[in-house]
Amino acid sequence: MQWRQFVMELDALDPAIVEEIFSRLGACSVTLSDAGDDPVLEPGPGETPLWSNTRITGLFSGETDMDVFRAALVTALGIEQLPGHHVEELADRDWEREWLKDFGAMRFGERLWICPTGQRVDVPDAVVVKLDPGLAFGTGTHPTTAMCLEWLDSIDLAGKTVLDYGCGSGILAIAALKLGCTRATGMDIDPQAVTATRQNAADNGIGEALSVTGSPAGIQGEFDVVVANILAGPLVQFADCITSLLAGGGMLALSGVLCEQADEVMQAYGPWIEFDEPEFREQDGQTWSRLTGRKQ
Repeated sequence: MQWRQFVMELDALDPAIVEEIFSRLGACSVTLSDAGDDPVLEPGPGETPLWSNTRITGLFSGETDMDVFRAALVTALGIEQLPGHHVEELADRDWEREWLKDFGAMRFGERLWICPTGQRVDVPDAVVVKLDPGLAFGTGTHPTTAMCLEWLDSIDLAGKTVLDYGCGSGILAIAALKLGCTRATGMDIDPQAVTATRQNAADNGIGEALSVTGSPAGIQGEFDVVVANILAGPLVQFADCITSLLAGGGMLALSGVLCEQADEVMQAYGPWIEFDEPEFREQDGQTWSRLTGRKQ
């Protein structure tokens, strides 16, 4: 399989936000590096230094249409023009397997584990989701995904229906099915995410219980549980649509939201949702939030 790298100078863009968007738009891996001659030596305790001139590199499959990616990136960032960037063609190599060297089984909550191919979880009563890093965002390593997985593990899903709005790799919908929900639907407007979700569902033996669609119009019915791990802007924009898909008394989890954006998102959902106390988690100098509540 051939691969492509999309390399871009960050200039004044927020590294964490751009990294998140790269992953959501299909990057198999994302790397931040020094774009100039400004070495960062060993940091002090609690420090997370960044270079004054940072470059981001995303690895994509050779079939990825980079013009489509560029356009989607401009839209997601809300800018008129991207900083300096270029595309590099790479020789064939099992890059995903290289990445897996540093990706081990991870536990979320009490029972739930995400486990890559070739590894095992020898824990009694473990609920295991088999998942390798692939063409869509979501392996559990980002705090927003981790917090959603922990929340799913903490609630009773037996007999319930679940919607994963912006499903990426399908990790949340697949985890919900493994944890006992009867039916799940995954929706993502990225065709690679739809493909990845279907493949991951098949690999986990729950393909028949998971419906996948590439458009909100393809979502049918109401759901007992809705999880939307996307970004604050789309969460606010589609608040009416997302809440309309949640049954009365149903449970909602929203993530992909920075702590300073939490109040705005909760305000957008306030007419329908009674929220719990937000959950916050810090990583790489950014504090992310998970917002949960019930439909009134």
